[in-house]
Amino acid sequence: EEEFKWLLREEVHAALRQLQDILKEASHRFALPTSGSGGAVKQENFVLSTSGTDQVKGVMTLQGDALCQADVNLKMSRNNQLLHFAFREDKQWKLQQIQDARNHVNQAIYLLMNRDVNYQFKTGLEVLKLMDAVMLQLSRARNRLTTPATLTLPEIASSGLTKMFTPTLPPDILVNFYINLNKLCLTVYQLHVLQPSTTKNFKPAGGSVLHNPGAMFEFGSQRYEVSHVHKVECVVPWLNDALVFFTVSLQLCQQLKDKISVFSSYWNYRPY
Repeated sequence: EEEFKWLLREEVHAALRQLQDILKEASHRFALPTSGSGGAVKQENFVLSTSGTDQVKGVMTLQGDALCQADVNLKMSRNNQLLHFAFREDKQWKLQQIQDARNHVNQAIYLLMNRDVNYQFKTGLEVLKLMDAVMLQLSRARNRLTTPATLTLPEIASSGLTKMFTPTLPPDILVNFYINLNKLCLTVYQLHVLQPSTTKNFKPAGGSVLHNPGAMFEFGSQRYEVSHVHKVECVVPWLNDALVFFTVSLQLCQQLKDKISVFSSYWNYRPY
């Protein structure tokens, strides 16, 4: 019983401090100044390419959770024509996945800071509930980075991203940016128009992270088919760090839950 009291009084708080330190490091990796600090977020340049092909090359500038510059070169498959398009100077593209992941991390930190060193845990159940709440936020943060949104081709075509380029994207080109684990990814779709007289059986594609050649969709008054898909990517080192911090934090939460559960199984969550 005394050991359980000591666990609730001392070891739980030591674990919470350790968790706070790790999650603050994770939050710093997202490179955004906290409100009021006013510091400018540094810009990082990344070259997106795929080994063995030069169909698509891109240079992206990432500033926190925003792509503030993008230069893309595309070699058209059917005629080897080289296209170049870039973000308009007045535009930047928010990466919602990074924004959401950071918000979940900060919510986890807030939950931990609400139980400062002077807070006295009365029962093991109280600790378990706190760990469950923190783990939920951390799992959501990790999932936002590891699970890109599934989009239909019409959703990609109507996205604000298509209006950000100069020169304007031709109607037979679609682009999409997203985060997948520790990578920044760019997908370029080349399309061809399906003529009304075509004998192909038209079947619109559903939502997907990555659509394959042959996928069909209707946009405006036109029907299209994806003829070529080019995906290029690069590793963003600080995203890799953040994912490691998430994994370590979730393990620490689980270890604390396991210790509490061992004692609680004897005292039914009561230290007395």
